[in-house]
Amino acid sequence: MTVAALDILKTVYGYDAFRGPQARIVEHVIAGNNAFVLMPTGGGKSVCYQIPAIVRPGMGLVVSPLLALMADQVAALRQAGVRAAALNSDLAPDERRALWNAVETGALDILYVAPETLLRPDVLERLDGVKLSLIAIDEAHCLSQWGHDFRPSYRQLDAIVSRFAGTPRMALTATADEPTRAEILSHLAIAGNDAFVAGFDRPNIRYAIEEKDNPRAQLKEFLKRHKDESGIVYCLSKRKTEETAAWLRDQGYDALAYHAGMDKAVREANQMRFQHGEAVIMVATIAFGMGIDKPDVRFVAHIDLPGSIEAYYQETGRAGRDGLPSDTLMLYGHDDIALRSRFIEESDAGDQRKRMERQKLDALLGLAETAGCRRQVLLSYFGDRSQPCGNCDTCAEPPKLFDGTVAAQKALSCIYRTGERFGQAYIADVLLGVENDRIAQFGHDRISTFGIGTEHDNRTWRAILRQMIALRLVDVDFAGHGGLSISETGRDFLRDKPTLMLRVPPAPRARRDKVARSAAQSTMAEGDRDLFQALRQKRMEIARAQNIPPYVIFHDKTLIELAAVRPSSRDEMANVPGVGEAKLDRYGPAFLLVIAEHV
Repeated sequence: MTVAALDILKTVYGYDAFRGPQARIVEHVIAGNNAFVLMPTGGGKSVCYQIPAIVRPGMGLVVSPLLALMADQVAALRQAGVRAAALNSDLAPDERRALWNAVETGALDILYVAPETLLRPDVLERLDGVKLSLIAIDEAHCLSQWGHDFRPSYRQLDAIVSRFAGTPRMALTATADEPTRAEILSHLAIAGNDAFVAGFDRPNIRYAIEEKDNPRAQLKEFLKRHKDESGIVYCLSKRKTEETAAWLRDQGYDALAYHAGMDKAVREANQMRFQHGEAVIMVATIAFGMGIDKPDVRFVAHIDLPGSIEAYYQETGRAGRDGLPSDTLMLYGHDDIALRSRFIEESDAGDQRKRMERQKLDALLGLAETAGCRRQVLLSYFGDRSQPCGNCDTCAEPPKLFDGTVAAQKALSCIYRTGERFGQAYIADVLLGVENDRIAQFGHDRISTFGIGTEHDNRTWRAILRQMIALRLVDVDFAGHGGLSISETGRDFLRDKPTLMLRVPPAPRARRDKVARSAAQSTMAEGDRDLFQALRQKRMEIARAQNIPPYVIFHDKTLIELAAVRPSSRDEMANVPGVGEAKLDRYGPAFLLVIAEHV
């Protein structure tokens, strides 16, 4: 490893050693090679291109998808003493002139740019005359036409391959299965031996998935562990984001809504509040997502089923970027499966795309219904392996299984005898022998399957039918009113009669009056918590004065270390991870004073 790279790691970023494959990647790119980097969120991808961009002669060009992400990255780099800027359409004419002057006079180390801006002919022409140290394409999975987040502008980035042939190219992502990885390498002409795949595991994230019972009560129970912490709640619809945010405010939380249909100024103001706050909950559709660089997101909850495992992995990955323990919760039910399936069937995509989307939904349902370790299922989807993690709900409380062969046969028989046109609730009522006007009207109180399922309660039948849908034994009429019918797989099951093991639905959780401490808070010694809060307060005071997010000054992880070590001098503070020279000069005295006063 070059002395220059290690020196920058210490003086700029405040760390003594690289993590994982960072050192190999940095050395590889400094030597002038291309690189594909797949590294989990929070694994330190940005260091892999920022340090080579600073070490190599010229200016590093970074392609990034969102203005908010670019602003965050630039603010963090400037705080650390790196000359960085972002070229975007929001710049005033005089700001744009000043930026181009800095680019052309060599006064910038790193320039961030959106793909749409980079590909403009006038921008490309001006960059032709600039010495570039490297070109890094962040969120590179966006160029895959089969990926979950395809963006046409990314697809056109192959134009840089020949135009800047002598400049090292980097493609970086946290979310790409094997076909997506192959497509990125091919499209950007990066050789297979230039690929660095660091794995997908985020061991600090706890995964939990529950059947929807009472979503608001389940969310409220989940949030008890995260008092005074920031998080994201994902919803499927714009209306639901607004209603859920309003309900959370009624419950005493500082909650904001975010979706594509909002006024742009309001949406941007909400994002700014989320990024600059320390206990703000963002309730959002997937419009809020890529590039959220806030490291202290302590939880992510999905109160509706996401679109795929890739989307789930990326969205949950916004929690715990600082490496501290973080929680996730996903709620799902029969209606979610039906709605997601309807989206696929009613889309304008071709047959090949629809088939792929169905496979992705099946994989997600497999994750939701597994009785084994969630992390093992999640990682195996991306071709990664893991031992049972001990940090997911199924590891902590392994679900009970039962032989559901007869129950499934009864359900399929009932669906057949009622005409394959009624929904889940109706089928459960017929199986339980419920006497009501609707069942009597159709004469289904006189069929052979009426009342043959009284060995299970309504909640269990609902879980059985949901699992049968997930296993594709039953199809749902998405265009109609959600009527169930027997699929080809279901007919094979009735003919072959294989053993079918199903999950026993867990009992409703009892309400906990005692507020549990979050996992992140539990990492601190009891005697350090007051000092940690005092340091957070000082950080917020400084951040507000500069109108920057608090984490741009120091991450929570650094404050936790400061509270534990309690440095009393500049030299002692310099040894705390995350404290580089520029930040030590700028903020050291203020934080050392807080520590001295507390001690």
